[in-house]
Amino acid sequence: MTPAELAEPGAAVTPRVDLVFVTNGSKVRVPAGVTVFDAASWNGIAIDSTCGGHGTCKKCKIRIADGAVPVSSLDVRAFSPDELRNGWRLACRAEATTDLHIEVPPLTTRPKAATVGVGRQVILRPAVQKRYLELAEPSLSDQRSDVERVLDGLDDLELRVDLSVLRSLGGVLRGADYKVTAVVVDEALIDVQSGDTTGNRYGIAFDLGTTTVVATLLDLSTGTPVAVSSMLSKQQPFGADVISRISAVMLEPSNLDRLTELAHSSLSELVTEICDEAGVDRYDVYEVALAGNATMTHLALGIDPEPLGVAPFILSARLLPEILASDIGVQVHPRARAVVFPAFGAYVGGDITAGLLASGMNRDARVRLFIDIGTNCEIVLGRNCEIVLGSRDWLLATAAPAGPAFEGAAIRCGMRAADGAIEGVVLDAGSSGGVSLKIIGDCEPVGLCGSGLVDAVASLVAVGLLDRSGRFVPVDVAAQIAPGLAGRLTMLGNERVFVLHWRGEPGDVADSIFLTQRDVRELQFAKAAIASGWNVLLEEARLTPADVQQVLLAGSFGSYLSPASAIKLGLVPKIGVMRVVSAGNVAGEGAKMVLLSVRERAAALALLEEVRYVELSDRPDFNDSFVEQLQFPL
Repeated sequence: MTPAELAEPGAAVTPRVDLVFVTNGSKVRVPAGVTVFDAASWNGIAIDSTCGGHGTCKKCKIRIADGAVPVSSLDVRAFSPDELRNGWRLACRAEATTDLHIEVPPLTTRPKAATVGVGRQVILRPAVQKRYLELAEPSLSDQRSDVERVLDGLDDLELRVDLSVLRSLGGVLRGADYKVTAVVVDEALIDVQSGDTTGNRYGIAFDLGTTTVVATLLDLSTGTPVAVSSMLSKQQPFGADVISRISAVMLEPSNLDRLTELAHSSLSELVTEICDEAGVDRYDVYEVALAGNATMTHLALGIDPEPLGVAPFILSARLLPEILASDIGVQVHPRARAVVFPAFGAYVGGDITAGLLASGMNRDARVRLFIDIGTNCEIVLGRNCEIVLGSRDWLLATAAPAGPAFEGAAIRCGMRAADGAIEGVVLDAGSSGGVSLKIIGDCEPVGLCGSGLVDAVASLVAVGLLDRSGRFVPVDVAAQIAPGLAGRLTMLGNERVFVLHWRGEPGDVADSIFLTQRDVRELQFAKAAIASGWNVLLEEARLTPADVQQVLLAGSFGSYLSPASAIKLGLVPKIGVMRVVSAGNVAGEGAKMVLLSVRERAAALALLEEVRYVELSDRPDFNDSFVEQLQFPL
């Protein structure tokens, strides 16, 4: 139930408690017994979480400034004894049975994200056209209708006319002395404007990611980007991955409306930012393009995502009907169109279609792997099939369940890629025992993000402190092979850890930033899923890892992942490090391309016929491959 729900007539009245969030001064009244996390989510107060309040990520940290909340078993694992005494609790386990004053650490709403990526040059031919017309005024000898007069001025085009245009057309023509600008999108006349407005013609490309949303404002007259902005998805309280958000709808159908509203709010806020930054009237934006995975696209359109989350994993539609920008909550020109990328399957969605378009995977005779690493990892193998198989299947695609480790979730000291996150690690095995850390924001480190996790584990494997199976080596072995680092390999309770940074006094492990044995296991599971995915595709194509000539690491995570570390751990095939390319935000680049060129829009649709999806869960050899890939390569 939510606070908005009323009790049945005659039912007992549920006691209420007051919660004051002292960080922003918000005060809410909720039924006694609900968790602080739920109370905050109901009232639009953001608390960090990657599991959606299910108690698995231990990120929803709050401090009870006034009042009492019992310590739960999960709190004991998440906080030190001193922190527990100071009132720190996990919001998802903190039941509000009395009035409370609560401190919420500020949530990073602008995580580090790739806003550009690998793309191709395109011939500028946008679907949005503007034509300036100087029309003859009507007379007794020329009694053509208003719309006929305009269409005759556009006699090289075969257009349909939106009804809303007819409603205002007469007044616009007469008020402008028949000197007007016609606005055309594809085959539709969507507006007629007074005077010459041909210089104002814009589009917005969206990369609607599960974690981060990126928007780019394009001048369609020149093809140049004029503003770009990104933000953390406002759907974050419902979990960091698509499965959490699908589950939220399955458990409570009304959450669909809430998730749709939050998707629209994220897009709308970015539109305001980029238009204000560029000094562009949002009314001059006539088309938007949306690249997102299948779940995010369903939620943005208000379509029930439940069939995506249960076998046999069915999309509502691979291709969507024509929609308006307003259908995805974007308030620009009222008749602006929205181009939504088609999906290949439930877990290889429109963002991958956009990425393949931008990277030209179907235009290259080389054997290439496209890997978008995240909670769900999409993998596409491109190869010249006429040489290899003699078929027309140019591209093979699959999705591997990598888990949340790359987002910093399920990692003891993990965090998103924000200021204070360790994103790079270099270890010196010599007597000096140097540890070099690269910190986002060049500030004091506060946690470990996904790229830092990969670097840390790869460095530990390289110096020999982690063996092939992923276990920390014994203390005596560590002292022999890396004497300067052996003191950092220690115990925290019953678990072995490696300290990356001493925040307090050296030796105070609980107050340090460290990597646990369990963290290493989480990365191994993610790595094994991804490596099994591309191995299955290679086997399907009758190729070997040695045949791979290039690997493209797509997405924000791929932009900051060290290619050398990825090769060292076996995330990608063992090839020359220069052949592993950080492709960046290729989904966003693909979205830009379809706004700038109708030819590229047709190419995106053609990809649906060139890609064959391979379902890993249906492969009897996947589990064997997964177990084999758990070990780190020699």
